[in-house]
Formats: sequence, C-alpha cells, structure tokens
Amino acid sequence: MKHAMDGIARNTKPGLRWRPAPVILFSVLLHVAGIVALLVQPAWWPWIVGTLIANHLLLSVAVLFPRASLLGPNLTRLPATAAARGEIALTFDDGPDAQVTPRVLDVLDRYQAKASFFCIGAKAAAAPDIVREIVRRGHSVENHSHHHPNAFAFYGVARLGREVDAAQAALGIAGGRPPHFFRAPAGFRNPMLDPVLARRGLRYMSWTRRGFDAVRRDPARVLASLTRDLAGGDILLLHDVPHTRTDTGEPLILAVLPQLLAAIEAKGLKPVALSTAFDDGSSAHAAP
Repeated sequence: MKHAMDGIARNTKPGLRWRPAPVILFSVLLHVAGIVALLVQPAWWPWIVGTLIANHLLLSVAVLFPRASLLGPNLTRLPATAAARGEIALTFDDGPDAQVTPRVLDVLDRYQAKASFFCIGAKAAAAPDIVREIVRRGHSVENHSHHHPNAFAFYGVARLGREVDAAQAALGIAGGRPPHFFRAPAGFRNPMLDPVLARRGLRYMSWTRRGFDAVRRDPARVLASLTRDLAGGDILLLHDVPHTRTDTGEPLILAVLPQLLAAIEAKGLKPVALSTAFDDGSSAHAAP
C-alpha cells in the first residue's frame, strides 16, 4: 500500500492556478462593502443584510445549474482540436458495478469505442479488479467523489477535500494513475469546490447532453436525448449502474448503448477517452 501511494504521489499533477469566478469575486467584494457600510452607517443594516441574503440566494440558485460556469470553470465540451477530429466523449457515472460495468466494456469493445468512467472511490476500492479492467481496455478512470453523498453540494472546504482525496487515492491505486477530472454527485457543486479541485490539479467536467438514463425507463427517449444534434466535441453523460431497467428487466444502459454507438458510427464520429481528447491530460493541467 505504501509503495502504491508513493507512486501516486510521484505521478500527481501539480495544482492549477486558481482564479475566483467573477460571481464569487463579486460576492466577496459585496460582503466587504457591506461590513464597511455597517461601520459607517449602522442604520442601513436592513438594506445591507437584505442585499447579502439576496447574494446568497443567487449562489444557491447557481448550484442548480450543473452546466453553468458561475461557480468556476466547467468543461462542457472537448477541446476544439478534438472536435475537429470528430471525437466525442462517452462518460459513465456511479460505477463500477459488478453486474453492469463488465457488460458495458464488452459493448464498447464490439464497436471499438473508448470511454471515461467517473467512478465512486468506495466502490472502486471494493472492486479494484473492475477498475483495472477498465484501464486495461484503454478507457480512463476519473473522480466522482468517494461516497457520492447526496449532501455533497452543502459540504465545506475540509469535507470536500476529504471526499476528493479519498477517491483520488482509491482510484489511483486501482487504476494505476490518479484521475485528471472531477464530476460532482448529481452534478451539483458549491462555490467552495473550485479551489479544492485547483489545489489538487483536477479540472471540473459536466456534459454537453445527457439522456437521463438514471430515471427514464424508455430506451428510445434516452437515445433521442443523447443523439439530438450530436456533433464532434460533445460530452455525453450515462451511467454504468442499473438505476433503471427496461420493461423486460434489462439494465437500461445495456439497451441504449449499442444503439447509441451505432448512431455515433453512422455520423462518422469517434468515441475516445478523455485522456486522448486532452492529449493524455497534459492540456487539462495547463494553467487556465
């Protein structure tokens, strides 16, 4: 274990330069201005407090828009160079799953497609053989938190750091290299996550489109959402766990994936791992 951790430490990318998002910088300045105003004109306190409450409400609303960049940089598409090559990214959340993930890998192999798996650290630690198989078949493994807590967006800096670090360690040991990208549980993040990720050299990624395969039961609807206006550079969100099943009891992802890959092939697009689209992660770790 110690040698494995030492290897991960040597291969960990340096931290990114963190610049607060404009809305975060504005919020900080607004609070400073509010304190100064209270000292100068204490009678203004109702207006000052109301303004600060409105600011916090704005930040809370921003949490509900997972593809927005209000709370920090957010990758919703692949680099322009990858898009020009006709590359797209299939990303699978919430695994690994002993029943579904190996079958997803087999389908990907049939179509010679590569993908990226945003794995839950605790699940990876319990099934490291599946994570190793993901990597062996040419896919990448990325960070989706350690426990996938429902309250992730309400965590403070220290607790966010523990979730990210535990998953980095578990996935790095199982997969042989630490992840380069992070996606929050359910895509919900708070303003404090951005500096946590920057310090660890991780980039935040959401998606271009998703099929809601975690809640829908109709493969046709899921497929339509994923393929509508599909183009090079798109990042698609799927799940390699049996959140939902078809009417016949089959995990929905296994009913959708072959049709999706056939549609991608018909459009002349190429599914690649994020490590390929981002030049093995080198550009992903350049200072923004």
